[in-house]
Amino acid sequence: MRTLRIGVDVGGTNTDAVVLDLSLSSTSFRGILAQYKTPTSSPNVTNGIEAAVRTVLEKSKVDKNRIACLTIGTTHFVNAIVEHDCRRLSKVAIIRLSKSFTKEIPPFSDFPPVLKDIMNGYYCFVSGGKSISSRLHIDGSEEAPIVEAEIVEQCSKIKDLGIDAVVISGVFSPIDEHFKQESHVRRIIQRELPDVDIVCSSEVSNIGFLERENASILNASILKFARKTIRGFRTAMKRLNLHCPLYLTQNDGTLIDAPSASRLPIRTFSSGPTNSMRGAAYLGLSDFSQSQQRTSTIVVDIGGTTTDVGVLLPSGFPRQASAYVEVAGVKVNFSMPHIESVGLGGGSIVRIDGESVTVGPDSVGHRLTSKAKVFGGDVLTATDIAAVTGENVGNPNLAADLTRSVVEETQLKIETLLERVVDRMKTSPEPLPLLLVGGGSIIAPRHLKGVSEVIQPAFHAVANAVGAAISQVGGTIDMIQSTAEQTVAQIIETAKDMAIERSVAAGADRNTVEVVDVDTMPLQYVANKVRVIARAVGQFSPEIFSIESWTTDSDDGEEDVYAEEVAKGPQYPPTHLNRENNVDSYKPNVVINPQTGNPEWFLSETDIEWLADGCYVLGCAGGGSPFAEYIRLRDIIRAGHNIRIIDSSALQDEDLIYWGGHMGSPAVSNERLSANETYEAMLELMEYYRHESFDAIMSLEIGGGNGLQPLLVGSSNFFNRPTVDADWMGRAYPTYWQTSICVYETGQLVPCALASGDGKAMLMTKTTNDEIVDRALRASCTEMGSRVGMAAKPTSKEKVLKYSILNSMSLAWRIGRCIARAKEHNTSCTIAEQIVDEVGGPETAKVLFRGKIIGVERRLWKGHSYGEISIQQVREEEQESKIAGFKMMAVAEGGILKIPFKNENIYAKHILDDGTDEYVAMVPDLIAVLDTQSGKAIGVPEYRYGVLVTVLGIACSPRWSDTPKGLEIGGPAAMGFPEVVYKPLGRYVEPRSVVLEYAPREQS
Repeated sequence: MRTLRIGVDVGGTNTDAVVLDLSLSSTSFRGILAQYKTPTSSPNVTNGIEAAVRTVLEKSKVDKNRIACLTIGTTHFVNAIVEHDCRRLSKVAIIRLSKSFTKEIPPFSDFPPVLKDIMNGYYCFVSGGKSISSRLHIDGSEEAPIVEAEIVEQCSKIKDLGIDAVVISGVFSPIDEHFKQESHVRRIIQRELPDVDIVCSSEVSNIGFLERENASILNASILKFARKTIRGFRTAMKRLNLHCPLYLTQNDGTLIDAPSASRLPIRTFSSGPTNSMRGAAYLGLSDFSQSQQRTSTIVVDIGGTTTDVGVLLPSGFPRQASAYVEVAGVKVNFSMPHIESVGLGGGSIVRIDGESVTVGPDSVGHRLTSKAKVFGGDVLTATDIAAVTGENVGNPNLAADLTRSVVEETQLKIETLLERVVDRMKTSPEPLPLLLVGGGSIIAPRHLKGVSEVIQPAFHAVANAVGAAISQVGGTIDMIQSTAEQTVAQIIETAKDMAIERSVAAGADRNTVEVVDVDTMPLQYVANKVRVIARAVGQFSPEIFSIESWTTDSDDGEEDVYAEEVAKGPQYPPTHLNRENNVDSYKPNVVINPQTGNPEWFLSETDIEWLADGCYVLGCAGGGSPFAEYIRLRDIIRAGHNIRIIDSSALQDEDLIYWGGHMGSPAVSNERLSANETYEAMLELMEYYRHESFDAIMSLEIGGGNGLQPLLVGSSNFFNRPTVDADWMGRAYPTYWQTSICVYETGQLVPCALASGDGKAMLMTKTTNDEIVDRALRASCTEMGSRVGMAAKPTSKEKVLKYSILNSMSLAWRIGRCIARAKEHNTSCTIAEQIVDEVGGPETAKVLFRGKIIGVERRLWKGHSYGEISIQQVREEEQESKIAGFKMMAVAEGGILKIPFKNENIYAKHILDDGTDEYVAMVPDLIAVLDTQSGKAIGVPEYRYGVLVTVLGIACSPRWSDTPKGLEIGGPAAMGFPEVVYKPLGRYVEPRSVVLEYAPREQS
């Protein structure tokens, strides 16, 4: 009976190994028959693995025929990317399946220059052929066929370039269950280029086109090295005479077999922290396998330099990070555990300055046994403090000169550091158990605030290897479904069943499989659509595999060729660096137009970045991320085109001003990126009006991605017209009729035009009221792909001055400058105060609340997406805003702040511990949730548990608040909450015009 497992974890300093008998898991030694820790040999980590495994086999004296599998967790692959190691990374060719979209933001657009130079081999865009769609609507229906001849032509170019790694990237490919477009293209490439590596993006990650493609590129670039490394693992197994399957551990704590890991090495990138957390739970929790009986558990892994803290859910698996994470500066969207790290470890250097003591973040690291005082060195470390307080390490007499006050102060610093990071990870005030593992865990106190008990289990030093050994087999399903003909409950059950089947197909014992995660997310701006993600796991079942399948491998004959190379090839210089002046000295480029005599602001990359950050704040969590528009605008400037903004005073009475923006679902925007829908809608409207041109362009809404749309359309790349420093909302709203022009005049939305960006367009010429315009257009938008561009009835200078929110572009820029300044001066913790000062002071804006998100709910209500976040105040010492004389009292203190959202935040309700409550802000005033650590806005898609946030309120324009019609259109009732009575937050101050402030002054 094969009941034994060997687990190995390859860390930067040590390689750990254990032999584990799961049938003895209930014993006091938890079934661990042998353990071993050895230094990780560099560059050849395989030697370290082989030495560790050989040692535990000799120690345990087990029959090798009883070994069910060898499981390895390694950071080997991700390190090659982090280190920009061009010897281990390959050039990649990308084939995008996109007839009409994604071209404006090509592959590698958001890659760090170094990695782009290393990996960018070639990219192209193709449409399709035959019965496979080149793009998919959100409901999965076919739009355009693939043209096989195009694929063949691109294969010829790739062959000529000598590139042997190809990524196929199709819009909405993860939900392409029917047409399987990427698979079809792969078969064509395999026929034409039989020797290249091919990665289909749908097999790597989920919804989110650019992030999925990025992950696929990283995966493709590392493939050759991954195969070579895994071949080395197999070679070591042969030398050890092990005849069992080889598995690697994945980021989510489940197994991936060696052949699959050779195809998808990216799934192992963050397996180290996961192994540590899973191993800690197995060693320290007696009810580890009984998820229904447990609460969440904090895991603290202390090494020599850093401490990693994560949360194990009741399922026994780590809480995952937010939708998007970064690997070596590349934004990706595959599953990774949510880990907080601090510079605290056994080797942390302790410094004494008078009565003040600091601990870390620098460390002696792997030199601890030669540098620390208790080992005869001359550096005071955290381990020395542990030794003199009773821990059995080194010779405490060598540190006997330490005073009691220094020891106590150091212990207090360590305790405070750990309590802070633990509290950041918690999502409720209830005390949670804490598992303490890692070689440096001796420095930690055994009592911490907010912790019910500190558990340091036996074998804690090799918890990561234990986590690798106990890994299970998983299956995940991610799909978007309609609720029109089935309930959400039915969709969830279907997803669960599919996840279970995938787990079984991957090698899990069906009798042990259980669903551990289910998440449902109604899609924004799309009625009756819900995204469901389900994950099932079960115990590995060696019985379903034959011995022959374990030992057969196409690389078996190559063990003599295998040899690991020295890492780190030449470093490439960045190709694009924004070397403009620093934040404090930077001045926008405003020049006088010689023809009109008016000042015009010519935007730079810096301006675009600040505008994007400011627009997201003004989006009040909605409006969609401006990231795609930012990338396009940046590239337009780099291509030599001009983007201009003018003050409203520069408009002439007879000027014709076009305006519009995007309508639709952010989920679609995330897949189709930033195309030319708004530009094409304006062309349609110009044709209807028989306008040859127009004089200026203006934004529908300043909040979110739409705030940047007029800059794209008005650039010299398109119409070459200036953008007016104004918009019709002063924020973001979910519908087109919630515009300030509709407050004062009816019928200003039509005639209007819609364009889908792929050849479909329509006009609406008449209406009986403004609200029906949005409803009609939104229904059409759904039929046209759930994302369109809209151009509304052209307006005039008179209406802009009377009805719009003036200088909103300037406001966004100033807010973005605050964020940049805070980053440059390391004052992000007070970004809210800086924004308050910038927009008009405490009478105009207020810090509403400081805390941590402890709850996120999303639901369908009346066919639309609604949700709510709960924010709990953090302790005083956790409120990082401590700059003397600059901290602003929050409007609400203590208790919980609840913020419901319908794409945008609707109100902020403060609930005290005694149950009393008060509305502290509501629409049409602006409610923005800022990431306390970065100072940047958090949108609805980024809301997640545990994020430290600062809630900011900004008074709205009197266009909304000073008339009953304004509150009717833009107040709480319009957002579905008629019971909430509007109470003004403060006094509005019109933003200062950047154009006028920085315009050249006449020489006297």
